[in-house]
Amino acid sequence: MRSHLLPLGLAALLLNPVVTHTLAGAAERAAKFAVSPEQMQALGIQTAPLQNQADSVRANFPAQAIVPPDREQVVSSPVAGLISQILVQPNQTVRRGAPLLRIASPELGQLQLQLLQAAARATLARQAAQREQALFDEGIIPQRRVQEAQAGLKEAEAALHQAKAGLRLGGLSAVMIERIADSGKPQDSITLAATQGGIVTGIAVKPGQRVDAATALLHVAQTDSLWLEIQLPVSENVNWKDGTKVKVQGRDVTARILSASPTVSSSSQTVTLRAAVEGNTGQIRPGEFVTVELPIVATVTTRAATQDSWDVPLSAVVHDGNQAYLFVRTADGFAARPVKVAASAGQRVRVQGPLKAGDQIAVSGVVVLKGAWLDAKGGK
Repeated sequence: MRSHLLPLGLAALLLNPVVTHTLAGAAERAAKFAVSPEQMQALGIQTAPLQNQADSVRANFPAQAIVPPDREQVVSSPVAGLISQILVQPNQTVRRGAPLLRIASPELGQLQLQLLQAAARATLARQAAQREQALFDEGIIPQRRVQEAQAGLKEAEAALHQAKAGLRLGGLSAVMIERIADSGKPQDSITLAATQGGIVTGIAVKPGQRVDAATALLHVAQTDSLWLEIQLPVSENVNWKDGTKVKVQGRDVTARILSASPTVSSSSQTVTLRAAVEGNTGQIRPGEFVTVELPIVATVTTRAATQDSWDVPLSAVVHDGNQAYLFVRTADGFAARPVKVAASAGQRVRVQGPLKAGDQIAVSGVVVLKGAWLDAKGGK
């Protein structure tokens, strides 16, 4: 007795094969054998209708929700100083231009002093240039004196512009800089404002804390727009086109692929796909790990035979050597149909073969059917 035959008690429930015919060659035979509804129930055999669903075979991959770079602001300290006051709270929604925190800094005082000195020198140089021009117009002084005065004015104005640029880098607004230059009264602290609206996602400092220049103080993010960073094993063929739709498993959230990284992470040996979340971003939070479903990309051969492609459960496919088969329900039993596995992912596979929409295929109890089928083939 062959080792793959059914136990005697189970094999007795299945009738002998009645028809054998050639499908694609001498090696591919489909044996029909009768199975009654009562026998199917006793053996736990269940069927499901065959449907042509080109996108139902999907692969699952891990992904992390992130805020796009242009939607996140890292507020850093423009000067070394002391955090005198924090004006916002974590998770608070702020508008563009809203005050975030205040810093007291001796360095800021020095920059303002340079501004006032440069402004005073520019005023004197401007007056001197006007006076020299008037004297020249009256024929009292030579033109060389006018040219020297104008050169001195340009130098003074350049120094003033440099002092203003230093204060802008220090975090002062253009309006505040002009106010200080006109009034001659320096400020003892600087108030940093949000350059974009969003939510305060993190505050890294406390009042009274001393910080250096360029220290990250807090984050403001716009969470109405999110990306998914999908991690694919390097063994995967990364050929999903830009715009391919992906679905977040267990959520009513979809995204579309933006780009694929041309490099491989040396630490995890993965390739990153980036996808933009569409519409409903409220079900995902920045930093959250989720599972996404990517449609398996068909090969050229598969695409050429789209009409003969069928997506079926993995449990429905059996193998005899290198050949895959499905058991299709007939009027009085089942027939083994040879198929070609074109793609697979998880518990779904895509097959090609002599099938048609609506065929009832066995999706459970296929081990029993395989044993009876091999027994039928062996008896021929």
